[in-house]
Amino acid sequence: MVKFQKRTIEVVYSKDDLDRPRESPWGTTNRQQKEGLEFSIEQYKELEEYSRKYRVDFIVSCWDLQSIDDIENSCNVKYHKVASALATNKEFLEKLNSTGKPVILSTGMCTQEEVAAAVNILDNVKYILACTSTYPTKAEEVNLNYIITLKSLYPGYKIGFSNHYNGMDACVGATALGSECIE
Repeated sequence: MVKFQKRTIEVVYSKDDLDRPRESPWGTTNRQQKEGLEFSIEQYKELEEYSRKYRVDFIVSCWDLQSIDDIENSCNVKYHKVASALATNKEFLEKLNSTGKPVILSTGMCTQEEVAAAVNILDNVKYILACTSTYPTKAEEVNLNYIITLKSLYPGYKIGFSNHYNGMDACVGATALGSECIE
């Protein structure tokens, strides 16, 4: 499985944020950096084709409603991944329901109540991922025990781990605790 992210830059970021100075290989503003990082639809299609050639599931984590439409209209993703920052956006979650595709839900920025609410809104949750949303996550913040908590709270769902820790140690630990998906 390989996962990419898709954002409609003008929707996800404010004009002030986009106009903010930022040095990058693509220019001197935050907008130029974001535009330099964002793939075109043609590039997503190429990545999907490459993934399919090697029998790797192609996933895109969309960050706005337009991105869901863009990906659904041009690619055949196997899953939609919900970034934890969007897990409380009911309109976004309902839009994912309309695709009929399985969903991977990340919990990194969510309270337990927000996770429960998202699970109740989403029709086709395939995986719920324990996650800490700091980059990089410090060893003392990884909290692999949350995998056990999610398994007890959601016995009918596959539980996994989204890793932001440098190295593979956290992934090995997550596997030992029974994670069924590692990102």
